[in-house]
Amino acid sequence: MSKKKRSPSVLGRCELCLREGVETTEHHLTPKERGGTFLGTADLCIPCHKQIHALFTNEELAAGLNTLEALRANEAIGGFLRWIRKQPPSALPRVRKSQHVRGKR
Repeated sequence: MSKKKRSPSVLGRCELCLREGVETTEHHLTPKERGGTFLGTADLCIPCHKQIHALFTNEELAAGLNTLEALRANEAIGGFLRWIRKQPPSALPRVRKSQHVRGKR
């Protein structure tokens, strides 16, 4: 069984929820499997990164949710963003994949 290699994380600002002092990881705005490159990345906190992949398939991300503005405007993640902005930088909430995403994989 092979282990997935995780992107190194650093403390900084999440480009999606805008919280400061959070551990961030690199998110490909267009998934690599859909042609994404290093140039199209954003530094996201772990909760935001996990929530994106719990709510949306790679196909959906590539088709129209490949900018920070498009993600912020999407109502499926809007409630989460309003909530996570109020949480301390150390918060790591449990994230579950939506039925929608589970059915597509």
